[in-house]
Amino acid sequence: MSQAYWALLESGKRDLTARLAERVTVLLHLPPTGLPVGHHAVSAARSPSLVGQLGALGYPGFAYVRRRRKRNPAAVLVSALLSNNLEARVIEALPWLVLQYPGLDWEWAIAQVKLRDLQNRLGFVVGLAHELAATRENAGQTGAVLSRVAARLERARLAREDTLCQDSLSAAEREWLRKTRPPAAAHWNLLCDLRPEALPYAA
Repeated sequence: MSQAYWALLESGKRDLTARLAERVTVLLHLPPTGLPVGHHAVSAARSPSLVGQLGALGYPGFAYVRRRRKRNPAAVLVSALLSNNLEARVIEALPWLVLQYPGLDWEWAIAQVKLRDLQNRLGFVVGLAHELAATRENAGQTGAVLSRVAARLERARLAREDTLCQDSLSAAEREWLRKTRPPAAAHWNLLCDLRPEALPYAA
């Protein structure tokens, strides 16, 4: 990289590209939270794409996936929550993402989901992660961050019923979930039966 181009980056006259940002984070051993969120992050993603992105961020369930370019964890999380129909294994990975990267850009993530009335989805995922955090190392620090995020989302909780990225549920499935969903899902008005103890990484 030329000194002139570096000066343009420092002065803000040129944007840091995703590829260059990734190379810098690798060189300086920075976490993926330092990667730019990017304008494309506000669009929904399909399950296969998210499998690759979660695998690149270290999710053990997708460790078999060929390494892809890393994305900012906040961008991956929001892309997943914006999706209407995801595979269950991808949905199960979302609390892990929050646990693994509690320092992600919450201001940006909350703003993005609130713009699209999806704060209940994020609130439920953060709640699951918060329950799991109590059993992990650094539980106090991670728990404190997630408590603050949950409190902000609680103030914006919607009364509208939603699903956790599974809008194709049939009427019968929806009725069954209304009767059997856990209290946390009912609190966030979500038709979902995800429980922290059932997650593959809960132990």
